[in-house]
Amino acid sequence: MAGTTPGTPGTPRVLRAMNDRAALDLLLEHGPLSRTRIGKLTGLSKPTASQLLARLEAAGLVVATGTTAGRPGPNAQLYAMNARAAYAAGLDVTPNRIHAAVADITGEIVGEYELRTPGRAASGVVRQVTDALDGAAEAAGITRGDVRRLVIGTPGAFDPATGRLRYASHLPGWHSPTLLDELAAVLPMPFEYENDVNLAAVAEQRVGAARGHADFALLWNEEGLGGALVLGGRLHRGFTGGAGEVGFLPVPGTPLVRQVTKANSGGFQELAGVQAVPRIAAAIGIDTPEQPYVRIASGLLAHAAEAHGEDPRYAELLDRYAERLATGLASIVAVLDPELIVLSGAVLVAGGEPLRARVQAELADLSASRPRLVLTAVPRRPVLRGALESALATTRDEVFDTSR
Repeated sequence: MAGTTPGTPGTPRVLRAMNDRAALDLLLEHGPLSRTRIGKLTGLSKPTASQLLARLEAAGLVVATGTTAGRPGPNAQLYAMNARAAYAAGLDVTPNRIHAAVADITGEIVGEYELRTPGRAASGVVRQVTDALDGAAEAAGITRGDVRRLVIGTPGAFDPATGRLRYASHLPGWHSPTLLDELAAVLPMPFEYENDVNLAAVAEQRVGAARGHADFALLWNEEGLGGALVLGGRLHRGFTGGAGEVGFLPVPGTPLVRQVTKANSGGFQELAGVQAVPRIAAAIGIDTPEQPYVRIASGLLAHAAEAHGEDPRYAELLDRYAERLATGLASIVAVLDPELIVLSGAVLVAGGEPLRARVQAELADLSASRPRLVLTAVPRRPVLRGALESALATTRDEVFDTSR
């Protein structure tokens, strides 16, 4: 009969689990709350709220922490999420380093570690991953086995059909078809892998400029030019995981790039990638080296954002670079028609509001629709933050499910 099987929607067990999850989400959002406040926010009676808190406290998910003060009447007991109920980890992988972090169930980062990986040695990737994870776990005062879930962010994307990393020839050692199996053999927790720019978009969606938006695009410029697309609240990855590899986009203003995966570049990358900034600057009379590209380009744009009102050369640098960015974005907008575009990555962040405003104005002339452009609200390590948010979302779904 319907309604008699444990776990069937509508049964007391499932309703209790739904109330438990609602209360836990409120504690995550608001911090410590009293029984009365939890009852008001959830609509539960005082006895039911008391039973709920007792159940969650016995399960190790909440802890009593302090009391209310400064209000008429007796002080009320406050309850908070037990931060040590579970841990999740994220890795941000680049050719030169792996940055690892561990977060507790509340989302607070409790341990970080950076493992430098200079050179182009193709061996030892599994050891590098475990060393980085162990370093972050040790900084958090836990062990690798205490981590509930791991998300690894890399350039490019792992092809779901072959298991090979694509679109990232500059990341040595990560292209073996057996790499994911090797990692699974040594890691004690489930792990997922995701494109780095996609994870930057996850960070914006969860804690950044795209909160409350189910549909948006993100343009990233750091060592490479990339994009991410969120539709209906979910990342769009494409058939091979290559959705968002906008650096390969053919655009006017630059010659066609043939065999783009071998060149690891494309039209939009050549037009508006990090290497374009010092070249534009040199062409308009600003004495500058070209490399290291990210540092030089970021420095030029940061100075332009401050000095464009006094030095016309820096105003022209912003104007020319904004036109190039808008040229590629116009093609993206023509196909996707997003409501919002987030500008992220060190190079775009360095240009700040003066660059953003110019790109917005150029895009209004080049595209039929006019999405709103905003700067990232997660300027510090957005890929790592996105990896943690992704790992935490799954971890919370598992740990907060009290119906089992």
